[in-house]
Amino acid sequence: MENIYDILKITIPALIVFFTSWILLKNMIKNSEDKRRYELILQNSRTVTPIKLQAYERIVLFLERISLESLIVRVSLSDMNASQLHTALITTIRSEFEHNLSQQIYMSRQAWEVVRNARSNMIKLINSEFEKLPANSSSLTLSKQLLEKIMELEQEPTRAAIDYVKTEVGRII
Repeated sequence: MENIYDILKITIPALIVFFTSWILLKNMIKNSEDKRRYELILQNSRTVTPIKLQAYERIVLFLERISLESLIVRVSLSDMNASQLHTALITTIRSEFEHNLSQQIYMSRQAWEVVRNARSNMIKLINSEFEKLPANSSSLTLSKQLLEKIMELEQEPTRAAIDYVKTEVGRII
């Protein structure tokens, strides 16, 4: 009995020291892993955030470039008829969009959908106003009709998309 008591006097403190050490080491390893994970996330955010912001900048530039005022000034030539202007406007919007397709990787799904809808709505608007014109209309007539239509709208599709993108960038920053 005394031998068992002597063994317990040695074993119980050893077990207490062992479990205490084990718990402390486990917590230290966990804290070390958490710290490394946090540093990795911080490093990734330092790398990715500027790229994301650059993507949003490019998308805002795209939206500004396909806004009707900007588009008409850039694309319209004095010797164009309405059909040529219509084709040039649609081609320019599609070309600009294709040039910025890769930016969707860095944007949220909702923001990219808003951008796609803005592009589609601009094309629909141009098509619908072009269809209202008589054959052989001048480019000036189409330009005037498009600008009047935009003024009637509560908000131009590209402006609404820009506002959404700005709001999302505000959440990132």
